[in-house]
Amino acid sequence: MTLATIARKLAGLVIVVLGVTLITFVISHKIPGDPARLLAGPRASAQAVQQIRAELGLDQPILIQYGRYVRELAHGDLGTSIVTSRPVLDDVLQVLPATVELVLTALFVATLLGVTLGSLAAVYRGRMLDKSVRLLATLSISVPSFWFALVLLLIFYGAFDLLPGDGRLTPGIDAPARVTGLYLIDALIARDATAFKDAFAHIVLPAATLAFASVGGVIRLIRSSMIEVLQEDYIRTAVASGLRWRTIVFNYALRNALIPFITVMGLELGSLLFGSVVVEMAFAWPGVGAYVLNAIFSLDFPAIMGFTVVVSIAYVLINVLVDLLYRVVDPRIRSVA
Repeated sequence: MTLATIARKLAGLVIVVLGVTLITFVISHKIPGDPARLLAGPRASAQAVQQIRAELGLDQPILIQYGRYVRELAHGDLGTSIVTSRPVLDDVLQVLPATVELVLTALFVATLLGVTLGSLAAVYRGRMLDKSVRLLATLSISVPSFWFALVLLLIFYGAFDLLPGDGRLTPGIDAPARVTGLYLIDALIARDATAFKDAFAHIVLPAATLAFASVGGVIRLIRSSMIEVLQEDYIRTAVASGLRWRTIVFNYALRNALIPFITVMGLELGSLLFGSVVVEMAFAWPGVGAYVLNAIFSLDFPAIMGFTVVVSIAYVLINVLVDLLYRVVDPRIRSVA
């Protein structure tokens, strides 16, 4: 991918953000309710509510409010949260690492299991191993995340008390010095074994829930891609040349089967980053999902809009990253603009 292509994709980011923010801005302001009334309280006078509404700029026409928001956005200002009275960007950056750590852990587990099991299912197609793996994939796709989360909590937290069921750290254990915001990495950097063990124990159940929800799609995609690749002529040539079957599978077939997988996992990363609300709420995980849900309940327009902007930018950047990974995995398309 040339620099010009990357520049064009990043330039499209502006159009995407403007389009998404306009739609979200109009919809969020059409939701029944009045944030000024929520802030003032149920017993506040109409004058007090009107004063708060004027201070927040909610008494102006919606187009004027949106124009002001775009001007502030152009200067990197996502606005100030109505509920916390803090810059939305600071709030998002405060909770984003928790979600990133959870999603990356779950994605790593889902990828490792999905690629391994999907490859084995393709190699042993039609045998008992293949049937068992396909059954697991079906269960992964069919079982709701909230139900699986409750089952894990019931077994490992409620019944046997083997793992903690909420939060990122046990009360009383200090968080490691913030470097990345990811407790596992920061604990390793600080060489804090206590914080690392506790953070690891807390992330097991929510990460397992997200990984289980994603692994089925990975298995099915890798299996179908591997079956198709294993029937290609160059694989037959490699077999006839006397190459070891393990070498053929992992050095040739799997590498080509990963190309569609990269596309799907790029989209899956975006979906998990900003779609793990149910899991975060089930395990009281202080991430972006819980933050935006509270913002919606409180009609915190700046927080909702800030979250939307972050999601839009993340999706565009993930798509650019996916295009770059194409060139790494498949040399045939490196020269394509």
